[in-house]
Amino acid sequence: MFGSDISIDLGTSTMLVYIKGRGIILNEPTVIAVNTKTDEVMSVGKEALEMLGRTPPYIQAVRPLRDGVISNFTLTQEMIRGLIKKVLRRVPGGRPRIMMCVPSGITDVEQRAVIESAREVGARDVYVIEEPVAAALGCGRDISKPRGTMVIDIGGGTTDIAVMALGGVLSSRSIKIAGDEFTEEIVRFLRRDMNLHIGPRTAEDLKCTVGCVTMRDKEVICEAKGISSITGIPKKVMVSSHDVYTIFDELVYNITERAREVLEEVPPDIHADIIDDGIVMTGGGALIYGLDKRIENEIGVRVVLAENITECVVRGSGIALDWIDRVKDPTHVFHKKAYIHE
Repeated sequence: MFGSDISIDLGTSTMLVYIKGRGIILNEPTVIAVNTKTDEVMSVGKEALEMLGRTPPYIQAVRPLRDGVISNFTLTQEMIRGLIKKVLRRVPGGRPRIMMCVPSGITDVEQRAVIESAREVGARDVYVIEEPVAAALGCGRDISKPRGTMVIDIGGGTTDIAVMALGGVLSSRSIKIAGDEFTEEIVRFLRRDMNLHIGPRTAEDLKCTVGCVTMRDKEVICEAKGISSITGIPKKVMVSSHDVYTIFDELVYNITERAREVLEEVPPDIHADIIDDGIVMTGGGALIYGLDKRIENEIGVRVVLAENITECVVRGSGIALDWIDRVKDPTHVFHKKAYIHE
């Protein structure tokens, strides 16, 4: 992998950029702020996140990727251009090759938009890799061997579940239940049970502080501030981890059921490999307290949290780019969505 070659994890919530030998050089929210009167892009990334939920009517601060797919085609292109330009200012030496790791639910048209956005800002070649494949590589699993590897990658917008062996995906599922849906459940719970309306950033803080899917050994309590849904005036309440641990049951059930379906579709010998090695969980959404143990208990297979759990995908896509020169058929490494543009 040349010094100027980069890998990018284009996530629903965050965009990570990795350069071999230098590590992650960019970690920014996938948010863009636009002036609707002039169609001018005001900011992208961290600056745009600060505006989220705080802008006047003529300024839109939005996440153009929702549920793992592109919800706003034009804004996504503009956001990618802006974030990649930030990267290229820090990358010496000509036009880089770029490996884009995209949500597995992305369509061919959306994928083309991502590729063209990268090319327009100076990429020499653009490759695409699916998230579960990159996650497996990034957590140190050698998927080129006949031994089976199972990954559950829980991002912001999607959960990708896959079993891989011999460089290919044997069975997979992608569902629109992930970190953002857990955050939304916090919003719904406070509105329903405490008559409090809160914004997404407050809900995200609560999820990280008190969120859990099993009863915590030690109760955690946090203050939540918002607007009373009854009086319409500012209000604050105390939220306990003991209050919220059951509200995610349906979300966890859907994830475990899809994992069971994936396991049912693979050969018995692959089951033996997975039982021995365990299921690897990656992605920021996997960090909610107790989720790994809950899935382990439901499925009956050991679940292991990956090291550098939020970085596995981008590091794995960097490894995949490192392999480009060593494989004749990129689909052996990148499953169905591998493309090279001359």
